[in-house]
Amino acid sequence: MIGKTRQIETEPRGILVPRLKAGSFCHERMAPSAALAEWVEHYWFVGWDMQGHPPQQQETLPHPNVHLVIENDADGVYGVHTARYTKLLAGQGFAFGIKFRPGGFRPFFGRAVAELSDRRVALAQLFGADGEQLTQQLRACATSAAAAPSAMAALAQAFLLARLPRADEDAGRAAALVAAVAGNPALLTVDALAGQAGLNKRALQRLFQQYVGVGPKWVIKRYRMHEAVAQLQAGTAPALAQLALSLGYYDQAHFIKDFAALVGQPPGEYLRQLPPPAAR
Repeated sequence: MIGKTRQIETEPRGILVPRLKAGSFCHERMAPSAALAEWVEHYWFVGWDMQGHPPQQQETLPHPNVHLVIENDADGVYGVHTARYTKLLAGQGFAFGIKFRPGGFRPFFGRAVAELSDRRVALAQLFGADGEQLTQQLRACATSAAAAPSAMAALAQAFLLARLPRADEDAGRAAALVAAVAGNPALLTVDALAGQAGLNKRALQRLFQQYVGVGPKWVIKRYRMHEAVAQLQAGTAPALAQLALSLGYYDQAHFIKDFAALVGQPPGEYLRQLPPPAAR
């Protein structure tokens, strides 16, 4: 039984452009059925219509997740994207994705997920003719179904349920550790995470290489940067020196340097170009 999906209403983190200047844009997220919750975090759909408007650039700070994505003109499994992700939205288009839990794609892939980091692998290369068929079905659904996102999620669920891997304790362990970092802004060091996991640092590194695709230090820094962006967008960030210390930085200068390198501009400049919180 495939099971129904439900909409996820919480605000996503990591989106650097909270509101486009023109055109229309929709973003929906749907939870997986219980049978897939061990491996899949959610399904997502974005659609845009910029006809009559200049192209708009959307930017995100990706999470430590593997995604299976189908778009108008591309498909593939994308490993963790370690830099800022930029997409130019022009004309009409869509993207549908399966966001696997950290560690959740390793049982399907059968090898270290680090092999996929900053890479795209075509669905046909991983799943053969079945991958091509899924791409065709989802594209047809996007153009013909009024309730495209939920219908696309149902197709994706059927595809994964036909390929359910065996339970993997290490996949669950990796997911729990990443969730601990995401949910606890005070968890700031690899040593602290290793202690929480009951592993030495080398074993923790191996676990993350195999199941997450990036190291634990990267995960900690990425989620602390998500926290900084969220506070700036909400208008609740303290002075930069205090924000830097709360995120585990030795001083404000190092925080500003990392923020600018990843986001593309210093935090003060990023804050000035944001619309007022009430307008987002």
